[in-house]
Amino acid sequence: MTSSFKIRLTIIFFIFILAYCALGINIYIIQIKNHAFYTHLAEQQYHVTVTQHPPRGPILDRTGKNYLAINRDYLSAFILPKQLNDPEATKTFLLNHFPDAYKRFSSNKTKNFMFIKRRLSKLEQELIKTSAMPDIFLLSEPGRYYPLSSAGIITGLTSIDNKGLFGLELLYESILAGKPTTYHLEKDARSGHYYFKKETTIQGDTGHPLTLTIDADLQFLTQEAVAATVKKFNAQQGAALVMNPQTGEIISLVSYPHFDPNNPKTASINVCKNIVISDAYELGSVIKIFAALAALEENVVTPDELIDCKNTLTTVIDGRTINTVKPHGIIPFTDVIAFSNNIGIATVAKRLDTKLYDYYKKWGFGTKTGIAFPGENPGFINPPEKWSKQSIISLSYGYEISATLPLPIQTSNHSWQAIQIFQS
Repeated sequence: MTSSFKIRLTIIFFIFILAYCALGINIYIIQIKNHAFYTHLAEQQYHVTVTQHPPRGPILDRTGKNYLAINRDYLSAFILPKQLNDPEATKTFLLNHFPDAYKRFSSNKTKNFMFIKRRLSKLEQELIKTSAMPDIFLLSEPGRYYPLSSAGIITGLTSIDNKGLFGLELLYESILAGKPTTYHLEKDARSGHYYFKKETTIQGDTGHPLTLTIDADLQFLTQEAVAATVKKFNAQQGAALVMNPQTGEIISLVSYPHFDPNNPKTASINVCKNIVISDAYELGSVIKIFAALAALEENVVTPDELIDCKNTLTTVIDGRTINTVKPHGIIPFTDVIAFSNNIGIATVAKRLDTKLYDYYKKWGFGTKTGIAFPGENPGFINPPEKWSKQSIISLSYGYEISATLPLPIQTSNHSWQAIQIFQS
């Protein structure tokens, strides 16, 4: 064995020693010094947290058979900007058919994921399928469908992420949406298609249905009647309320013009406003009934007392001019109400003075009904401290007092409830 060979052998030996030392040092760094870092890295590869949202609860009418809001799947299109196989073809397709997506793509080319459009129409679905673009993928997403569009003002809408925006969808979000369940999975690190262990870390709750007092058939018919009436008189808007007077349940609640809840683009501020509860009006001669009730309750008049209505269309009482639609002479108080004579009811109301205001307040005017909707207008009654000489006269036949369509009248037996909701 020559000396040169021994030298080479010694050098190789020391190289192996150094390599083993380097390997040992590296193992020490990985397993001891950086143990926490690599343990966390491994857990990220094997351990995953999955949040699963339950299906949203449906909304049904009073029969429990007609759905006002149900779940359905919608198709959305997306691309993976950093993994495009044919960038130029994809850009051209987006420019020609989805210009908004093209603009977003042009400024987000480094993103891992980008929606082209969510909730595609049937034509858009067919366009994407027939184009067979390799970089465009379809994704099924849960969403809401509303079988009765005229009930949209009641049900409200969900966002594109299936969260309540307004109406009952927003008001009862926690009931309808339920609570998501969170799982902890131990999965294979290579493909991720299999898991070895599954633990529920947060137990969720299913979305619960809501059953309303609304009757779907009557809601549709009422909507048609209101729409026809608005068009007949060339009005700007209309509203209707159908109520069970014994229970206070609302059977139908219509606001026109209305929007299509399946087409959110039609949901402008004007048509989304529920004018049945949001708009208060001076109701005019309807209030005479309540003024008469107050007068009878206070015994300032009897039903058959003769009231002098002056047999004229216009008269002056205490310096205030009062007009009525049809002249009447001396008639019983019951006829004053039956003929809706302003002069007669004003004459009797003056006997009540501020007690008329007290009765209006007692019956709930100027207060909210408690309807299960946000944005309710409580209405208004001019208080005695702000009265003019005209006020008692105006209040007797429906002015200086306003209310929404569901009059907030309260009795000892019940109070009107514009909508009652039962959780199934």
